[in-house]
Amino acid sequence: MAESRIIHGFHAVTARIRQNADSVLEVFVDTQRRDPRARDLLKLAESNGVRVIQVDGKRLDGMAGSTRHQGVAARVDAAQKVQHLDDVLDTLTEPALLLVLDGVQDPHNLGACLRSADAFGVHAVIAPKDRAVGINATVEKVACGAAQTVPYITVTNLARTLRELQERDIWVIGMDGEAETNLYDVQHQGAVALVLGAEGEGLRRLTKETCDQLVRIPMFGSVESLNVSVSTGVCLYEARRQRAIKQ
Repeated sequence: MAESRIIHGFHAVTARIRQNADSVLEVFVDTQRRDPRARDLLKLAESNGVRVIQVDGKRLDGMAGSTRHQGVAARVDAAQKVQHLDDVLDTLTEPALLLVLDGVQDPHNLGACLRSADAFGVHAVIAPKDRAVGINATVEKVACGAAQTVPYITVTNLARTLRELQERDIWVIGMDGEAETNLYDVQHQGAVALVLGAEGEGLRRLTKETCDQLVRIPMFGSVESLNVSVSTGVCLYEARRQRAIKQ
């Protein structure tokens, strides 16, 4: 039997069926859910040959580990296709736009970062294997399908990976609240990797030292810093805005 894991929530389950139906082993739906949204999910599963099992809410609570499953969960193949950064970079037809997350440990933040990455056309998200949350059911739910559309590549040594990006002429920009340079004064039109740190701690020392440039998001209110997922959205928007102007 294939190694499996549970994902939950309508967005996560629907996206997985649409994008990789073969990896969905079973879908579990609360017997009390008879609304149009649930019926649409049942039709989608049926049309893709995915087995649907009606269960009670308590069983779903146990499967999802919480009550925030929206009445739907799925057991999916946990095997991940091995994704190498070179495989992504070698197929690009435009300058690379990469998001590097240095140790994000909150699954809600990671899910939101992936959602922004999808929205702004990031080619890959890179994160360390250690001291990072990784893709789990909560991440998939928050990401609303982006966990399936954006390559998420984990690496053993983040600093070494950044140096490899630099060897490919990708400019590595680290976000640091103490930096003198303003985010909006930096060119994002070429190949760029934007590096953001963990919640509260920011970039690790070695990561910071490896970046080509450190920049900050200017703050005009009383708040000193932004959540990592909010910062991600701001940085990616600016990168895409500049690229649109260039075009």
